[in-house]
Amino acid sequence: MKILIAGFQHETNTFAPTKADWDAFVQGGGMPSMTHGSDVLDLRGINIPVGGFLDAMHGGPHQIIPVIWTAACPSAQVTEDAFERITGKIVEAASEQRPDAIYLDIHGAMVTEHFDDGEGELLKRIRQVVGNNVPVVGSLDLHANVTELMLQQADALVAYRTYPHVDMAETGELAAFLLNYFMDGGNRLSISRRRIPFIIPLHGQCTDMEPAMGTYTHLESLEQGSITSLSFTPGFPAADFPECGGLVWGYGTNQAVVANAVDSITNQINQRESDWWIDIYKPDEAVKEAMRLSNGSDRPVVIADTQDNPGAGGNSNTTGMLRALVANQVQDAALGVLFDPEAAEAAHKTGVGKTITLGLGGEPALGDHPFEGTFSIEHLSNGDLTVKGPMMRGAKISLGPTACLKINGVRIVVGSSKVQLLDRELYRVAGVEPEQMKILVNKSSVHFRADFTPIAHSILVAEAPGPMVADPISLPWKRLSPGIRMRPNGPVFAG
Repeated sequence: MKILIAGFQHETNTFAPTKADWDAFVQGGGMPSMTHGSDVLDLRGINIPVGGFLDAMHGGPHQIIPVIWTAACPSAQVTEDAFERITGKIVEAASEQRPDAIYLDIHGAMVTEHFDDGEGELLKRIRQVVGNNVPVVGSLDLHANVTELMLQQADALVAYRTYPHVDMAETGELAAFLLNYFMDGGNRLSISRRRIPFIIPLHGQCTDMEPAMGTYTHLESLEQGSITSLSFTPGFPAADFPECGGLVWGYGTNQAVVANAVDSITNQINQRESDWWIDIYKPDEAVKEAMRLSNGSDRPVVIADTQDNPGAGGNSNTTGMLRALVANQVQDAALGVLFDPEAAEAAHKTGVGKTITLGLGGEPALGDHPFEGTFSIEHLSNGDLTVKGPMMRGAKISLGPTACLKINGVRIVVGSSKVQLLDRELYRVAGVEPEQMKILVNKSSVHFRADFTPIAHSILVAEAPGPMVADPISLPWKRLSPGIRMRPNGPVFAG
């Protein structure tokens, strides 16, 4: 059989300052860059869903027809131009190739300039050209805001179960299993779904901790017998449209059994509503607590600069945590990655071992001013690296021209691309050995835990200025579904 495959990923923060245009998808923003045709097959072996799908299908009897794989750094809406160009390539290929089955590596939280539900629109257009008899299966991110349109247009959707996302390839393998079920003549599966009645903050979704850990353990215990697949996406809590939020769903050959399993998972989530909120520190509090914890320790304390996470729509350029580090006269600290192409370029022109005076970072949209200072230039590189940690191991990404700038006891990794600090190599590419630091400030929410937990004395979450607001109550919601609580046990959105 002919299997058409394509990938189109974007996590949209509708409150973020910068949109995702065509060039953002070409570059990849911390994910592999845009890949066309047979080059998509080179993504085998990488911990992303399409990599797992290709591994599962390798050596099999079916013909793989790769179209495109692309992703952009999370941001505000995908531009109409980018969406139409990428979607057009996929739909055109589906029309011309007349495939027997389709696999899509999609995120599930894409909002465009002209559609609330980018993935639902993509699936609808594909379904219009291939008809109802061609099975369409998709893999989703754990942060997907799964819509009714998506569920209606796909034969099956399956989501990651880990955050940090160390099971992306495994999810692609599960999608391959589901697609093979349909290609082998399996009947259309019964589906059941239930929405979660409260918004779950991003920093509370980590599956290395409770309650998410126990939720997924329970989910996996139920996935047996007539149940083919169960999924739970806590949702991406920064997309202002009616279907933002968490969803539990499942597929199987017995409708009643699937419904009971979905109810059981949903009830456990709702019963532990209070546990989905985790307290966070103000910048100065986080730094002082990190100094206390690191005193006498041979392992660094890691602080998550969660609100400026470029993996959730931040521009990775705010200076709140840098100011707190310098004000508290911290020694042996490092912060990364601060996105400032102009500063990186100036450092490269000036040279290693010299000093440079400039305004570093700053996010005008938030009233966050550049950090003015004189820095020593400790290291310069082209920013090219290969990920070695559990998240996307083997992926090649680039920060572009990169510099390590030092002021007093604080080192700042300055890059020319917006990349979430999810791997230790993002420090090493700038000459910083993270294990030797006392305090590390990572512009990330949770993904960094996969590679940093093994070396960390402890991990703190800080609420410095940034577009990815940690407490959903603080967001200026206008279009949520009326009646949903805006955080665990929080006030109800009245519309």
